[in-house]
Amino acid sequence: MDATSDTYKTIGKASEGILFKEKKSKFYGYAFPIQTEEEVKPLIEELKRKHHTANHVCYAWQLGVENLSYRANDDGEPNNSAGMPIYGQIQSFGVTNVLIAVARVFGGVKLGLGGLISAYRTGAQMALETSDIIEKVITEQFQLSFSYAEIDKVMRIIKQKQLKIVSQQLEMDCQLKISVRKNETEAIAAIFESMHTVVIIPI
Repeated sequence: MDATSDTYKTIGKASEGILFKEKKSKFYGYAFPIQTEEEVKPLIEELKRKHHTANHVCYAWQLGVENLSYRANDDGEPNNSAGMPIYGQIQSFGVTNVLIAVARVFGGVKLGLGGLISAYRTGAQMALETSDIIEKVITEQFQLSFSYAEIDKVMRIIKQKQLKIVSQQLEMDCQLKISVRKNETEAIAAIFESMHTVVIIPI
């Protein structure tokens, strides 16, 4: 990810399974948007139920934007012949918060190490090519605290800067949670800090 960028690419929704055939083996590629590692196991188990004749369901995932974490799983295929080629496609497409899985139904003809690597790479590539790849903006949240007398000033800035209100509590003492695009956080914080009647705290 570009350090100056406050956007990242991911997929909008789970892809339909796509079939790739190689020497009678069938490779079914899938792409899923995920937010946590805990989502991976149920998705893989569901694919194993769906493709109950599959000998292997290999996968790779990546999470995070600035601090990336990832895993690659060969599910019984020779070491690094499946998970890492799948992960290579995640890197190649520049996406994150995704799980890519390829289910293989063996067709009776061995592919060899090079053939396996190529087939799993192709399965992952096709899954991503048929996915809805979207760009998301990285945001940070702040809490604003101020008296009700300041509400017009605060709301004027929020409207001018097109900031998103996440939650609000408007009483004698008001509290607003706002979402700010990452590249704009310093400038927005400075504006509110210059209004000495408003307290702004990063959440």
